[in-house]
Amino acid sequence: MSNQPPEIVPAIKISQLLDAYPQLEEQLIKLSPAFKKLQNPMLRKTVAKLATLAQAAKIGKVPIQEMVNILRAAVGQEPIDVTVTEEITSEHAPPWFKTLKISGSLDGRPLLDAGEFPLNRVLEDLKKLADGEGYELTAPFLPAPLIEKVMKKGYACWAREDKANGCYLVYFTKQV
Repeated sequence: MSNQPPEIVPAIKISQLLDAYPQLEEQLIKLSPAFKKLQNPMLRKTVAKLATLAQAAKIGKVPIQEMVNILRAAVGQEPIDVTVTEEITSEHAPPWFKTLKISGSLDGRPLLDAGEFPLNRVLEDLKKLADGEGYELTAPFLPAPLIEKVMKKGYACWAREDKANGCYLVYFTKQV
């Protein structure tokens, strides 16, 4: 079995990337100040193990094609074409959102500032939702790994950027 470091692709987990290429941490931070949070040991143990490079690109508001190829160049890998994944953010709410009654919410900013990842709290809160009810999560960035995990559990999601307050509002409901 080969001990070669992994190829840098959008699906690589941040922890896997930084374990194989620790020198890329500095490069990530240069790409987006949002990645400075990777220096927090708690976030490094939680978010970095869940988040892919594609998800990190959304969080850092860096085009995935640019991010992947800058990181690949830094370790001597050839550039590749990157297919952008479907966005869950849009200006227009999906039809299910129009009749949604928000019955639970969480401001994840204080948790994240304390180095905690709100996934387990969100999952527990979502279990309490009845049909037609929704949940609102406030976050300082688009929490792509959390969204992906929640959607895999069968929930619909829509997110929008609240530029006035410098945050994202993420809405969940049971799939209809």
